[in-house]
Amino acid sequence: MPDHTAAPDRALRLGIAGPVGTGKSSLIATVCASLADELALGVITNDIYTDEDARFLRSAGVLDPDRIRAVETGACPHTAIRDDVTANLLAAEDLEADFAPLDVVLIESGGDNLTATFSPALVDAQIFVLDVAGGGDVARKGGPGIGRADLLVVNKTDLAPYVGVDVPTMVADASEAREGRPVLALSRTDAESVAALREWVLSVLASHRSGSHEPVDPGPMAPHFHADEAHPDGGYVHSHEH
Repeated sequence: MPDHTAAPDRALRLGIAGPVGTGKSSLIATVCASLADELALGVITNDIYTDEDARFLRSAGVLDPDRIRAVETGACPHTAIRDDVTANLLAAEDLEADFAPLDVVLIESGGDNLTATFSPALVDAQIFVLDVAGGGDVARKGGPGIGRADLLVVNKTDLAPYVGVDVPTMVADASEAREGRPVLALSRTDAESVAALREWVLSVLASHRSGSHEPVDPGPMAPHFHADEAHPDGGYVHSHEH
């Protein structure tokens, strides 16, 4: 595991995780659009068999396309961010070598479930993303990402009136589940929330540069199954206890 006892001489590596469709790629695009003029950024995306998220970000024009790299995991998305992070570590090191010095490398997990977390051997800090369209009660369901990620984002708040979600209640539930750790209600159309996200990234970067930031391990993923795999109850149980 990296030595975090002194100020590092590499970029802050910031992981973005969360279920499918919560807006991880659009959050990364928002971060890039708000910070690219003052920071040197790079992005790594993870998809199982495609580079679609990378292509979306390149088409958004938020960064030089060469600064956006894709990792094809070929397996459950959490594998490459938690179990064997080699492909992502190599991608981050190559990106930093090609564009040195970078300030921040954002690493997007492939869409997974509420149990997905990054290994602290890969990222220095992590954001877990939920969205209002997933239901106002989802934050209460907990899980390691919801409970212990450095920041929980309740995304797409502009959609709340259309899906019957009360954003303040969802944020309050999330804050209770996180025992006071930060929660941000975000919409890319709301300048105030985008500014708050920008300031959070800058604050973590400052702590990283000073050597005062210590990566938090949200803990092992809970055992879970995938419906297309063999198991007596309809799936194969994965256990992540290492």
